[in-house]
Amino acid sequence: MRGQGRPRLTRRTRVALVAGALFVIGTAALAQMSAEIVPPLTGAEQPMEDLPAVPTPKWTVDDIRQMRAYPDQPPVIPHSIEGYQLSVNTNRCLSCHKREFTQGSGAPMISVTHYATREGQMLADVSPRRYFCTACHVPQAAAPPLVGNTFTDMSKLGVGHAGDQ
Repeated sequence: MRGQGRPRLTRRTRVALVAGALFVIGTAALAQMSAEIVPPLTGAEQPMEDLPAVPTPKWTVDDIRQMRAYPDQPPVIPHSIEGYQLSVNTNRCLSCHKREFTQGSGAPMISVTHYATREGQMLADVSPRRYFCTACHVPQAAAPPLVGNTFTDMSKLGVGHAGDQ
């Protein structure tokens, strides 16, 4: 009889084989396209070459308070804090800037907002959420900006104060 001796592929098997072949071809094509679109992650030609480190900029230590660029900006630290201990148990900043020590040190007092909880309740001591000063305040350094800045203050744009007319 006709067809005896050799096994025949069913329609389901043929469809599965065609789908598998298309899957393999499609995956290979996508891999080739993604290799052209996505840049390699190796970076420079010699990924392990030694490059000189950029020197750390010197801190501005003239103790002149800097003008803030925008309202509510945390003021920058106008003096060196090299060697200051700032831990859970010790905060050297508070030895001069805490309310009760400012008269003897001549340092500006920390803002009253540092004595308030999130809910606005005033505390007798600095709030734990405002205890780590360098989370917001940074020393000023003579360094070039990392990102360009085109900020212009309103007063330089010719906008006058209310009632000046």
